[in-house]
Amino acid sequence: MDFIAEAHTDVGIKKKTNQDSILIQMADTTAGKVVFAAVCDGMGGLAKGEVASASLIRACASWFQEVFPVLLDQGIEEETLKESLETVIRDKNNHIMEYGRTSGVSLGTTVVLLLIVKRRYYILNVGDSRVYKITDSVRQLTKDQTFIQREMDMGRMTPEQAKTDPQRNVLLQCVGAGDYLEPDFYSGEVAARENYMLCSDGFRHIITEEELFQYLNPQAANTEQTMKECMKYLTDLNKYRREQDNISVVLIHTY
Repeated sequence: MDFIAEAHTDVGIKKKTNQDSILIQMADTTAGKVVFAAVCDGMGGLAKGEVASASLIRACASWFQEVFPVLLDQGIEEETLKESLETVIRDKNNHIMEYGRTSGVSLGTTVVLLLIVKRRYYILNVGDSRVYKITDSVRQLTKDQTFIQREMDMGRMTPEQAKTDPQRNVLLQCVGAGDYLEPDFYSGEVAARENYMLCSDGFRHIITEEELFQYLNPQAANTEQTMKECMKYLTDLNKYRREQDNISVVLIHTY
């Protein structure tokens, strides 16, 4: 199996700094080609969200370059992989918290990671950045760690109510905000001619699922050029519709 991947990020129409950070890395290995991607949406005053998200992206890049090859040589075991990624996130959670305490600022970041190896995907998520699988339909692979998602899960709120609830942006967890951290982990099978999209919440607030499918399905976005064009179009559409947040998206096409 092979991959192509592209990314697009934009500061948006309101914020002065882009506190999102993104990562795409690929490698040819004894197990075939591997792709690793991440999106982090930072938050904090005085642009400190950018510090949190960028530092976590650097930690993820180091993990892929230094730790993942060892795990691959040992044979990919899902539980071992999960524990290894969680260790990276928990260590960075402690570092960001300590930085916040010593600097006297409040900061943190979401993180969603996607690793594809040996025709399987592995996802780790904290917060409300997302991964979607787009084939002949759009499937959200992650679940938001948010107040409104919890309320919907418990039957106390409908999706329609969630769109306008004043607490719709309240996270239950983010990296760097507290001692307790429980990432969600997902895995599944990968086939050729599929698209996997990672995004910050600013990318998908105003875009409909039908629009995501129209522009990011594997037939419409299957070359570097078409992937770039489609992601930029949807980003510009977000801005035209007055999305207030930073906007980031990563797209991976399998073949």
